[in-house]
Amino acid sequence: MPEPARSLRLGIAGPVGVGKSSLVATICRALAGELQIGVITNDIYTDEDARFLRSAGVLAPERIRAVETGACPHTAIRDDVTANLLAVEDLERDFDPLDLVLIESGGDNLTATFSPALIDAQLFVLDVAGGGDVARKGGPGIGRADLLVVNKTDLAPYVGVDVEQMVADALAAREGRAVVALSRTDEASIAQLKSWVLGMLEAHRAGTHTPQDPGPMAPHFHADEDGAGYIHTHDHDHEHTH
Repeated sequence: MPEPARSLRLGIAGPVGVGKSSLVATICRALAGELQIGVITNDIYTDEDARFLRSAGVLAPERIRAVETGACPHTAIRDDVTANLLAVEDLERDFDPLDLVLIESGGDNLTATFSPALIDAQLFVLDVAGGGDVARKGGPGIGRADLLVVNKTDLAPYVGVDVEQMVADALAAREGRAVVALSRTDEASIAQLKSWVLGMLEAHRAGTHTPQDPGPMAPHFHADEDGAGYIHTHDHDHEHTH
């Protein structure tokens, strides 16, 4: 049997509540008429994000699949990407040819980055409700993801955020790398996002885009059952420092 076509694999990361699933739905709605798309969601104990996307009707339900990581959601996109790679390859085989597979990280904090062994390009998502100062604080995803999305800009008047200043801060933190200020109610911003995705797909097909590693995740805290918790690092030895 011939190998299935290799899709553009696009990772989407960011803290809890920034609208990653909503962003996936927006991309699907904008591009499902032009591209063959599949979706992989990640969460620790649930397939809730996949069920949300299926119920939203953005794709045929069988094109949306869930990976339940059972542990730190970062590990499944960074350290041991096997479950996600298998899910992507299954989608590519079942719906050959796929143009685009969107891989949504489980939400956690500002540290998440995808391994370039899993994805070809990655988006990092912030939202205005998290505060206008978040973008300038940086971090590997904010600073070096292929695209930073400042999401939910329609909420800015209600949370006292200056979107233009937040985007300017993001551009400075990213040394000019691409930033999109997005609202799912603003067609112009959706068109900008769509254009970026299509441009990345064109570069992927032409072989002119090389997946980049934004760098390792910063150490971050995990609570545990006894309440003590531990600091989780994603360095090469993968040890936990308690």
